[in-house]
Amino acid sequence: MKTIDAKTKDLKAVNSALRESVNGVPVKIKNASHLSGLAAGFKHGEIVILGDAGDYVGVLNAGATIKVQKNAANYAADNMTAGTIIIEGNADYGVGQYCYGGTVVVKGNAGDFTATMNKGATIIIAGNVGNEVGTYMLKGDLVIVGDAGENFANYLIRGNVYIGGQWKSIGNNTKIEPLTDEDKAKLKAYFETYGIEADLAKFRKIVAASMKPFYN
Repeated sequence: MKTIDAKTKDLKAVNSALRESVNGVPVKIKNASHLSGLAAGFKHGEIVILGDAGDYVGVLNAGATIKVQKNAANYAADNMTAGTIIIEGNADYGVGQYCYGGTVVVKGNAGDFTATMNKGATIIIAGNVGNEVGTYMLKGDLVIVGDAGENFANYLIRGNVYIGGQWKSIGNNTKIEPLTDEDKAKLKAYFETYGIEADLAKFRKIVAASMKPFYN
């Protein structure tokens, strides 16, 4: 496994080195927290970021597996279409915004506006989340194991939102439904796949009250 030291390199140099190295063998990167847009747009390969990642890590990910061993800054996995991004620590503002597909897993907590306008990704947060999480969500699954802040799932349009904790306030155009057997099987598979401990009995499902909330 090759290791790239990003300490004295700029983003262009590191991403160029990554493209040359991702050929079926996992690549490690260290000292990369100063870089914004690391591992952008990769279609394949496995990239392991040792330590923290900066803003926009994995932006436009199109099929790669990206693992962040500590925390990620703002906008992780922005506009992702495919692949998997796993953050072992916390993620700041806006993780998983505007995603069309793929899977994002945060093993710690996530900030405000997580999964805003999710358009088809599976986004799993093993801890707590901030305010306006799941706002304008259009498709996909959003799973929160812990608690949520204000306006949770605000103006949900389509997709499924699952939460195992409490929220400070729930957003517009939402309704709560019991979990089906299919929901329980899906959540169990998520948790087993990504090594997340969660009590299925505590989970609730939130769906859109109307698919046209702005026309009522």
